[in-house]
Amino acid sequence: MLASELYITFHGIGEPRVPLAPGEERYFVSREQFEMAVETLHGLEERYAIRANITFDDGNLSDFEVGLPVLQKHGRKGRFFVLAGRIGKEGYLSAGQIRELAASGMEIGSHGYDHVDWRGLDQKGRQREFTDARRKIEDVLGKPVMTAALPFGGFDQHVLAHLKTAGFQRVFTSSQGLAMRGSWFCPRRSLTRDFDPASGLAEIVKPPAKFKGVAYALARRLRYRF
Repeated sequence: MLASELYITFHGIGEPRVPLAPGEERYFVSREQFEMAVETLHGLEERYAIRANITFDDGNLSDFEVGLPVLQKHGRKGRFFVLAGRIGKEGYLSAGQIRELAASGMEIGSHGYDHVDWRGLDQKGRQREFTDARRKIEDVLGKPVMTAALPFGGFDQHVLAHLKTAGFQRVFTSSQGLAMRGSWFCPRRSLTRDFDPASGLAEIVKPPAKFKGVAYALARRLRYRF
């Protein structure tokens, strides 16, 4: 079986509502870029026999104000990975908006608590980022949270092992390549403000990418033992 799942990630749409950390501004795309990306996906699925998926990290308010209506317009679902520590804060999703996303058929996952790198966490840090964050989001939703997205895409064997032990059904990161259908580890492509969806997305789903995705998946399993 060839890799045939494309996951693209958005961190913010439009102008940021709150000050960002250095380097984060490039991950805020324009509304036009976002809409073009979503509109392009159907053609890519038809031409290259792939399945396209849209994810959102950080829980920015634009997920609800822009992301949700555009997805609904095009009949698509999305996965929204929220930061537990930012729920209800200025510029971020409120508890009510998260529930509305879920009620609209969107999946809600955990992006941790404080947007820190999960590599090198001590026991207290793992409790906060893996367990406390998940419980807080579950309290908002009223149902289990079964997926997680890795902050900054950073991971190592220990991070993956802890997520496995915690029972997360799927883990999303920023590694290269298309994903294998149904795989536990899901690489994604983060779109930036200098990315042209009209031409750039086709380049990452052409036939060679399907073979590379298989090679990447096998290499990760051997290296990280998941």
